[in-house]
Amino acid sequence: MYGDTAGAGAVGGGGREWTGADRVKAAAGLMAGWIALLWVLEAVDLLTLHALDPYGISPREAAELRDIVPAAFLHFGFGHLAANTVPLLVFGFLAAVDGIRRFLAVAAMIVVVDGLGVWLVAPAYSNTAGASGLIFGLFGYLVVRGFVDRKALDIGVGLALFLIWGSTILLGLSPAQTDVSWQGHLFGLVAGVAAAFVFRRRRPGRAAIPG
Repeated sequence: MYGDTAGAGAVGGGGREWTGADRVKAAAGLMAGWIALLWVLEAVDLLTLHALDPYGISPREAAELRDIVPAAFLHFGFGHLAANTVPLLVFGFLAAVDGIRRFLAVAAMIVVVDGLGVWLVAPAYSNTAGASGLIFGLFGYLVVRGFVDRKALDIGVGLALFLIWGSTILLGLSPAQTDVSWQGHLFGLVAGVAAAFVFRRRRPGRAAIPG
């Protein structure tokens, strides 16, 4: 279970309580910065003649374990990055608006679990990088979160996301998609669903009332 200081009634800087507008601004700022970082890194990769590409994950090589986190921030070209930008921005914002610390914990779990899964099962001599594992993980997290936390609004958000993106997500899990890392998609999705349980919100206990 996981408590988050950005929940309703949480106290922000200077002792002031966080409002809904504060949470929206914080989530929007975080994701705007995250996306900007990805684009800057891709520009650096282009200017250095793809010097960052080796930081992707090559499977079953011990030295490659250190690339599990960096790989989630790198892409193979601006087309690859552009395809990931909108879903990462949308899913990240919807997850972060419920609490920045909780979101960062969820994202870290997804990135690590997804990266380890890719390292274990990706095809030999492959090189995997990109934010799609995190995207699939956040999708799974958002779809399941409302049911785990028993929050009607989050259930509605999850169902809406499933109706809009569900078919795309399912297609991305198919081994027939040889031009993408379906393994990364699968492990990301599983990690996101698991994160909804690991970082579920505490529910206040019922007060004991004597008879």
